[in-house]
Amino acid sequence: MEKFSNFNGLVAPIDRANVDTDAIIPKQFLKSIKRTGFGPNLFDEWRYLDKGEPGMPCENRPLNSDFVLNQNRYNGASILLTQKNFGCGSSREHAPWAIKDFGFRVLIAPSFADIFYNNCFKNGLLPIVLDDTIINDLFESVYGTPGFELSIDLENQVIQLSNGESISFDIDIYKKFCLMNGLDEIGQTMEKKEKIQLFEQQHKKLNPWTFEDLVI
Repeated sequence: MEKFSNFNGLVAPIDRANVDTDAIIPKQFLKSIKRTGFGPNLFDEWRYLDKGEPGMPCENRPLNSDFVLNQNRYNGASILLTQKNFGCGSSREHAPWAIKDFGFRVLIAPSFADIFYNNCFKNGLLPIVLDDTIINDLFESVYGTPGFELSIDLENQVIQLSNGESISFDIDIYKKFCLMNGLDEIGQTMEKKEKIQLFEQQHKKLNPWTFEDLVI
């Protein structure tokens, strides 16, 4: 998993509350578990005017010009600003896969659904929770300032605005450690590979019978 420390990016707004995971990545795309390739189908039913299906090329599909991510001013956005309870609904891990594959690394909202929130950290995304008042101020700044960007300093837990203002945010120390070191549960386990192998060798010597082939 890619390490996360300092990050600067263009902000795109989705000013909707209770965005569920089926809106983020519709159910028909859940057949694959490759973790990549879902970006073109992020918010599929909102971005396109036709119905998307797995394997369908997206280059020539008719776009919904009213949807925010189809607007030129948000091309290349890597920070998503949204409203409360983002990521509610089913627990599909495909949702953070699609968000990251599209190019987002940071999500900012007043609240996130619990399972989605935890899945973000496992997939290299940083979800930041801020007060409603701050969120609304950020929406105003995004709408009123084309090319509005934010700088994220994860180590110091600070969001830096271009006007010099800064916003502090809270994050669980363990989740912060994992993001900054690019570690998910598997990565953390692999860091203990030598100790695990040593334990297996000792266990085999002490309990050889558990390694014998079972004969019925």
